[in-house]
Amino acid sequence: MPKPAEAPRLQYLDEPKPGTLTIGYQPTGNACIENPPRFSWLPALNDDARYVLRVSSDPGFPPERTLVFDNLAWNFFTPDTAFEPGSYCWSFALWDGAAKRVASEWSRVREFTLEPGLPETALPRATARRENLDLRHPRLWLNPDGVADFRDRLRQDPDHSSWETFFSNSVQPWLSHNPIAEPARYPDNVRTAKLWRQMYIDCQEAIYAVRHLAIAGVILNDADIIARAKEWLLSVAGWDPQGATARSYNDEAAFRVVTALAWGYDWLHDHLDEGEREQVRGVLLARTREVADHVLWRARIHVFPYDSHAVRSLSAALTAACISLVGEEMEAEGWLDYTVEFLFTLYSPWGDKDGGWAEGPHYWMTGIAYLTEAANLIRNFLKVDLYRRPFFQKTGDFPLYTKAPGTKRACFGDDSTLGDPPGLKVGYNVRQFAGVTGNSHYQWYFERLKADAAGTAMEFYNYGWWDLNFDELVYRHDYPQVEAKAPVDLPPVKWFREIGWVAIQKHMDDPDRHIQFLFKSSPFGSLSHSHGDQNAFLLYAFGEDLAIQSGYYVAFNSTMHRRWRRQTMSKNAILIGDSGQYAEGDKAIGKKAGGRILAVREEPTHVFISGDATAAYRASNPLVLRVERDIHFASSDFLVIVDRVECAEPQPLKWLFHSAHPLEVGSNSFRLTGERAGLYGQFVFSTAGPPQLSMVEGFEDVDPTEIEGLPRQYHIEATLPASTKQTLVTLLVPYALGEPRRVFHFVDDQGFSADLYFTDVDDNQLRIIIPKNF
Repeated sequence: MPKPAEAPRLQYLDEPKPGTLTIGYQPTGNACIENPPRFSWLPALNDDARYVLRVSSDPGFPPERTLVFDNLAWNFFTPDTAFEPGSYCWSFALWDGAAKRVASEWSRVREFTLEPGLPETALPRATARRENLDLRHPRLWLNPDGVADFRDRLRQDPDHSSWETFFSNSVQPWLSHNPIAEPARYPDNVRTAKLWRQMYIDCQEAIYAVRHLAIAGVILNDADIIARAKEWLLSVAGWDPQGATARSYNDEAAFRVVTALAWGYDWLHDHLDEGEREQVRGVLLARTREVADHVLWRARIHVFPYDSHAVRSLSAALTAACISLVGEEMEAEGWLDYTVEFLFTLYSPWGDKDGGWAEGPHYWMTGIAYLTEAANLIRNFLKVDLYRRPFFQKTGDFPLYTKAPGTKRACFGDDSTLGDPPGLKVGYNVRQFAGVTGNSHYQWYFERLKADAAGTAMEFYNYGWWDLNFDELVYRHDYPQVEAKAPVDLPPVKWFREIGWVAIQKHMDDPDRHIQFLFKSSPFGSLSHSHGDQNAFLLYAFGEDLAIQSGYYVAFNSTMHRRWRRQTMSKNAILIGDSGQYAEGDKAIGKKAGGRILAVREEPTHVFISGDATAAYRASNPLVLRVERDIHFASSDFLVIVDRVECAEPQPLKWLFHSAHPLEVGSNSFRLTGERAGLYGQFVFSTAGPPQLSMVEGFEDVDPTEIEGLPRQYHIEATLPASTKQTLVTLLVPYALGEPRRVFHFVDDQGFSADLYFTDVDDNQLRIIIPKNF
């Protein structure tokens, strides 16, 4: 936390301009989605500065019409009161805490408008939040009264909240398991994926053993289980805080050790003697300080919020640790204030008002899993409900639309479940939002995913991150059961505007007819776990992934990851002059090299989507002037894709389509035949003449040892000669194997029309009419 500030002399307030990766000055305009609005600004001076904020409906800021919020520790703030709808002005200044006065000139005045009917999501100030805290232990999840109530419920129903499953599968195994040895450093301090995963699992299992034994022992008042829990806790507390599990050495391991210590210290607090308490508390405080110092003073996420791990550490480590230490360590109270206020004000930097998540559905899963755990702890302990915020009311829509049941390779971004059903935790997250919102589609999604992914609970991307039996225990106790409803009335098109994703879902409730189409052109570019995939698309249809996300997420920063998965070469996109989009490590360039959705329209005969990826390509090839792609998704389930490219000098064009199956290649067409579905593609118009088609097997420039034993993949390369201006029109027709004859007709709003008479895989008759000056 900041040190007490000395009174600075009166000065004009420096207002740095926001950059690509910084927070901005908010609110401005009429973009507020909740009341009160969330305020943020770039810090003006040193880290010890404190601030004062004024808000008024009068630009002259008369006292009788002005709200003043002083002694603010950070450059972000959520007021503790809702405002009346209307127009407002605001500015901020430095605050002299000792003299209790404004210590600088005010910043320039900014304006915003609050529309009527916005959700009211005020946040009580820290002093008010602390007024009625119950400082007895435990306080993570249940307090002592909650423990007594749970114990009584078990006497009436031995399987209350699925207790029997939790005890059998998540408590009993650790009763006979010796404490895990402290993980060792990597040989020569060189990280390898295999050893990293083992350290990861070791620390995750430390959470399971300590937390579950402690909870079971206390709830059952069983001295033997409590003794076993203490043995595990004291063993983990003996690990070197500066060793292999230090945050600076392996942050994922560090988060897990902090979590294990926090739950153990809290639940076993009254069963530890003073020496044991002091030992565990000291180690927990030191480890928590290391995480907090990194978040606040190195990553500085209140200025640069796009550090995925640092932002996640608020909910993955700091929330539980700080709650367990409140009332005993002043530092922890300050860290908890920061955590709660960040989550209530700036979170999520990856999200939008529609519930989207720019890093993709897999990292939505990880980020939201920890967020919901933290939100539940904060709600129970501080009586502050994060779920009232609009983002959390809508974010269950993101996996519902972008990682639907049945899909395996039709998603954007880093994803360790590629090739498998969506991870179980995705479903558990969405079920949490069913409990929060009452959304019956969310409950259906959970039940369907759980059934589809049966047998995968011990996969690394499940067991290596979460114990789902514990999740079930907590949810069943805290939330009502929601009745599932199949999404037969789900709107077919969802545009996540601020992250630049568009999804089309048809017949999600019927696997044989289900179609999912995703298109992306994101202003986040290739930042963090995103890739060079602006204007790319993915297609799942009739029970099979057809246009896929190519490659395997074998490990972050592996050659497969750096040289293939992140690159445009692995996408259903285009290459210009043999170059894809910027997808390298510079975060600032990666975010600037983004895309944007130009339009999404639902027409009577089709859905029209248009994206602009010019900036993403220009970052790698400065000759690029224009890259746009239009998608016409016909009501009768075929696609017309129009690519338009302009360059300062002639550049060749390469159109890419990726598949898990070999493809047949013709002179101007190609065909994919899968296990349940197929796809016919034809290049129906090109200003540069017919493309040269070839099928390519495997992955270019990838270490073969990383993918040894993994199934091969394939892609179509359609190459067009160099030109300064190109237009390419492509037709894609997905179909279920053995489906009856279909007749398609399509006309777009620019006069482009297509009739397709399709009988079976050996009989295609295509009539395309190209308008003049297309």
